[in-house]
Amino acid sequence: MSGSKSPIFKSPGEDAEMQQAAAQARQNFRYFWREMAWEQRRIIPGLELAGVKVSFSDPPVVRARNPGALEVEHMWLLEVDFDGRQIQGTLINSPHSLKSVREGDRVTIPGKQLFDWMYVLGGTVFGGFTVDLMRSRMSKSERMQHDRAWGFDFGEVGIVNLVPPDYIGDPVNKKKGLFSFLGSAKSTPQDYAKVAATEHPMSVNMRQSLDQALSKNPEMVHQGDDRGYTFIHQLSLAGSLDGVDVCLKHGADPNATAPNGMTPYALAKCLGWKRVMERLQQAGAT
Repeated sequence: MSGSKSPIFKSPGEDAEMQQAAAQARQNFRYFWREMAWEQRRIIPGLELAGVKVSFSDPPVVRARNPGALEVEHMWLLEVDFDGRQIQGTLINSPHSLKSVREGDRVTIPGKQLFDWMYVLGGTVFGGFTVDLMRSRMSKSERMQHDRAWGFDFGEVGIVNLVPPDYIGDPVNKKKGLFSFLGSAKSTPQDYAKVAATEHPMSVNMRQSLDQALSKNPEMVHQGDDRGYTFIHQLSLAGSLDGVDVCLKHGADPNATAPNGMTPYALAKCLGWKRVMERLQQAGAT
């Protein structure tokens, strides 16, 4: 993702296809954050990589001193965090011409600057809307070189999966083998509506243990993490219907505000977790 793995691609500001791909990435960012939220709870890390690509511009004062610089550069952040309003991460690319940021900076940006996201699980890439578009514009040899540089399976051009197929009960495609030329089932686009209607498997599996933990230690439901986010704040932002339901059962306040002023409902709404929003409304969220 850095150095030779992430060359600078220039595209005109009026590139409608690229803007559409970025819009799709923003619309589906919730699945990136959901996976990140559960990754934080895994005893053994599951993700090989997780990053977001964001748009950077120099402030007008800086731009005036550097008139030949690119107006916008899209670069990747790792070690991503999200509080419902802003995305934070570590810049891993060296800017081509911008002066206000540099590789290694810890930056905080509003969500509207998000340009793309992707995570890698089991060597397979999920997300990567603008990456898929760029790959579609490459020759076959260029695409092979690109994929080899990253070292991950980006799948077929034109298909961007949001989650691993087993999350939604779909069959897992076998990796292409030596005799794949003899014929194999062609991949089909993932059903995004099915993804939206299906709970993350870790959310389902956690339900009983969370219920037991809160039964033994009722005060835990009101305790915050390092940022002051209680379980119901964390799980609302992660889209966990099971987790939110258990927290409400144990007396969590559906109108309690997080340190940034957002309620569980507002946190769920910012990412479009409709089923969680409905459950919170049933509990009296305003």
